[in-house]
Amino acid sequence: MPQDTATSPFNGSYTALITPFSNGKVDEAAFRKLVDFQIENGTHGLVPVGTTGESPTLSHEEHDRVVEMCIEQAAGRVPVIAGAGSNSTDEAVRLAKHAAAAGADGVLIVSPYYNKPTQEGLYRHFTAVAEAVDVAVIVYDIPGRSIVRVNDDTLARMAADYPNISGIKDATTDVGRPPRITNALGSGFAQLSGEDATTLPYLAGGGHGAISVTSNIAPRQMADMHNAWQAGDVATAQQINTRMIEVHDAMFCEASPGPVKYAAELLGICSAETRLPLCEIADASKARVEAALRGAGLMN
Repeated sequence: MPQDTATSPFNGSYTALITPFSNGKVDEAAFRKLVDFQIENGTHGLVPVGTTGESPTLSHEEHDRVVEMCIEQAAGRVPVIAGAGSNSTDEAVRLAKHAAAAGADGVLIVSPYYNKPTQEGLYRHFTAVAEAVDVAVIVYDIPGRSIVRVNDDTLARMAADYPNISGIKDATTDVGRPPRITNALGSGFAQLSGEDATTLPYLAGGGHGAISVTSNIAPRQMADMHNAWQAGDVATAQQINTRMIEVHDAMFCEASPGPVKYAAELLGICSAETRLPLCEIADASKARVEAALRGAGLMN
């Protein structure tokens, strides 16, 4: 039976923030500027140190610092869901505890990558985090990077046993999934698309919002699309989606966040610098990113 028929507490356009670097170090000034840029342009919430924030190559100290900076700079203006995932359960618990203590509204916990756990292993991983913190736990289901998928019945079991497991970032591109999850868990369980190109059909299926890569560079456009959808202005939402679709595709022409960081450099937001094993994107990819930005009206 559905847990709740209330509206999801997390909805609209959330940005999976990039982590700017300068000469190999986290560029704190650029990151704070990015947070303000997002909020000033209507972004509904922020997600630091997820996949797009290059969490696998940040040290624990850097990870903690970026979460703290995001919460400090946001200063309560929008919710912050802090990336706290790891393929080590103990490490995920530590990161989640730190984020909760720092003031995050929720934590984003990715399904463990490389280990290939069973559904029972996934249940124990996510619930260990839920036991350790009293903030919302958002399950990040991204089989393209973690190989395993969080099955719907596993998700339902977790949410039934631990009420703070209260949402999903769904990067499966399965736009038929939202109504199935709504039937199992009610409309109060937050369903956030994790894939920009399929966000609008995900919303049409009953999703509440998205955790977006594109919104790093186009926060106003993505916020406007979600605002239009929530207002029932389907035509405007479709128009924005059509205008932005080539940008969405270009942001994944190579491993993210390489393309979006290059786009951010073109737009004067921050350096395109990434950390190995991610490296500078190819010239053909650069041309595709620039063409997409110009086509969407993001560059003159």
